[in-house]
Amino acid sequence: MHNNYEDLGYAKVDLHRKKRQGSAEVIYGAGKSAEQINGIVRSLHDNNERNIIITRITPEKANALNFPLSYSEQANFVLGYPEEIALNGCVAIAGAGTSDLRVCEEAALTCEALGSKVERLYDVGVAGIHRLLDKLEILESANVIVAVAGMEGALPSVVGGLVSVPIIGVPTSVGYGASFGGVTALLAMLNSCSSGVSVVNIDNGFGAGFLAHRINLPKNTNSK
Repeated sequence: MHNNYEDLGYAKVDLHRKKRQGSAEVIYGAGKSAEQINGIVRSLHDNNERNIIITRITPEKANALNFPLSYSEQANFVLGYPEEIALNGCVAIAGAGTSDLRVCEEAALTCEALGSKVERLYDVGVAGIHRLLDKLEILESANVIVAVAGMEGALPSVVGGLVSVPIIGVPTSVGYGASFGGVTALLAMLNSCSSGVSVVNIDNGFGAGFLAHRINLPKNTNSK
């Protein structure tokens, strides 16, 4: 054991991250074997961590993990050693279409694992804008909104014109050929004319959820 981290050979597990950043190290599961993930989780658990987040986990890999967990196949999301915690504040997750649900749920589950209450508003894209307007009261009451969309990526701009809270745009790789795997949505969100819109990378529901949690529950009120 080194100072503030454990060297497993294939990974140096950061055991000091919660003290520095308010939440424990998150494991990116893609590219790691189940054996490696088991070892990293064991190290974190031995350091008294619970609700350990592992993202981008296939069903086959999830089945090979050997610790208590909850698993969302839709979001490819694992929570290791899950414990019920109080959920506070409000993060609204607005998803444009059903095809965006995997990214929406990655954001939502990340927020909940960290301690933020989530309101899910799915299939409220601009092609049927009345569906979004029906949820305006919820959007206005949230502390931060995550707006997830593929195709032309218009949802964050529209939401930004309706509310006064911070908005995190998440472009998805959903769309036909000229969507270029989400690049069209990414550029549209980066060029939003609505103030208060920030943007994370394509399909990065985790990054959006993590940032939304920090906005929703600043450090002095963070339940983690």
